[in-house]
Amino acid sequence: MNALERGGSAADAAIATNAVLAVTAPHLCGMGGDLFALVHADGEVTALDASGRAGSGADAAQLRSEGHARMPHLKDIRSVTVPGCVDGWLALHDRYGRLPLEQLLAPAIRLAESGFPASPLMAPGAPLMAEQPGGTDYAPVRAAGDLMTRPGVARALLAIVDDGRDGFYLGEFGGGLLELGAGEYTSEDLAKPTGEWVRPLSVEAFGHRIWSMPPVSQGYLLLLSLGIVDGLDLPDSPDHPAFAHLLAEASRAAGHDRLALLHENAAGLVSPEEIARRRALVDPAARSRLAAPTADGDTTYLCAVDGEGMGVSLIQSNASGFGSLLIEPNTGINLHNRGIGFSLEPGHPAEYAPGRRPPHTLAPALITRADGSLRSVVGTMGGDAQPQILLQVITSLLKYGRQPGQALAAPRWRLGSTTGFDTWTDPDAIVLQLEESAPWSGGLESLGHPVAALPYGSSFGHAHLIDVQDNGVLAGAADPRSLIGAALGI
Repeated sequence: MNALERGGSAADAAIATNAVLAVTAPHLCGMGGDLFALVHADGEVTALDASGRAGSGADAAQLRSEGHARMPHLKDIRSVTVPGCVDGWLALHDRYGRLPLEQLLAPAIRLAESGFPASPLMAPGAPLMAEQPGGTDYAPVRAAGDLMTRPGVARALLAIVDDGRDGFYLGEFGGGLLELGAGEYTSEDLAKPTGEWVRPLSVEAFGHRIWSMPPVSQGYLLLLSLGIVDGLDLPDSPDHPAFAHLLAEASRAAGHDRLALLHENAAGLVSPEEIARRRALVDPAARSRLAAPTADGDTTYLCAVDGEGMGVSLIQSNASGFGSLLIEPNTGINLHNRGIGFSLEPGHPAEYAPGRRPPHTLAPALITRADGSLRSVVGTMGGDAQPQILLQVITSLLKYGRQPGQALAAPRWRLGSTTGFDTWTDPDAIVLQLEESAPWSGGLESLGHPVAALPYGSSFGHAHLIDVQDNGVLAGAADPRSLIGAALGI
């Protein structure tokens, strides 16, 4: 709000907010993670991929020789790609910013230096982080509300203000990352900007155009699902079991082969022909068989719309909770583990290798009207379930005319997995998990779905949404499942 009141753009507001969250929410996001953003400005939608690449020392054969069949999840630097968050801020600011970067980062610097109360979500994990090398920032935190300072993070932010990307990637943080990597990265790896403007993907559905990120994001799954659903005979009410059945089957038809298809050079994923082919896999009367081909994640999502109609849909993450549980020793910035998206299958197009980007679960979305004007910015956390959650929210908004708060609060289903990152290893073994308040249980079981009821809560995502209504009024809502979400307007 401060950035907007000072005349900043929606991009400025997004950067300022993400910087504060990078300080205060290390259990969700931070400067040691990656970033994706969609921007609507001047009638154009652009996409920013600020995801990191594997270092020059990446060696899949070495991991296989150690007995690994998949990327190590925690406490292994090889699952830490060069973090792209800061490059993302700088690219977004360079193209769409209005206020000086010093002003945008000032609130985050103040909180890092002076302290902030630990949130109820972060506090339980702080003792674990305090035990890790470099985790001294977390030592004072034992309960929600305990004061925490992050002096090294403040220095890193000030270095960005003073010296741009070099102040971060080639400065104190970069030096510590090289030391911790012990050959995983080179100075040249850190000198290459990771933020890249790429062509967004889109699909028409429900009289609108929905946009998301291209690979390495799994955003194509949302678009495929929407394209499939747009051609199905949906029931009159989203409370009917057929609503959950058809949307869940569309998600399975879209995603059952994701592990084989998703890599940074994937193309042709949302063509009309591909949508039609996958729609034919959906049986309106029963759960389909979708054999996998042979061969919990924590995130923060935020969106902003300014007075001139610019909309920003931004998602930024450590991947799994605090990430890899590795901490850069100079600044105390915890490092993500997005490298868990790499394959260790020899010859796979997403095989762990120098300079490659791993497949990502992060999938922000943006909606435009037929005339190209901005309708909505929307996104969620939720690991593999992000496209499924957004499919339900967007369908409720566009097909059934629900207001943002109604669309976000409505009961949800998700395709269950053990970690939130392995849904598609066996698509036919997937259990359809329902929130306890969901009305569809009996009807779904009769259609052949294995069903499990789970408590209402974060496993079904924390979605946020701003909708530009026909009269120009902005209607926004934060997910009621989120303990620390907020929707604010001026």
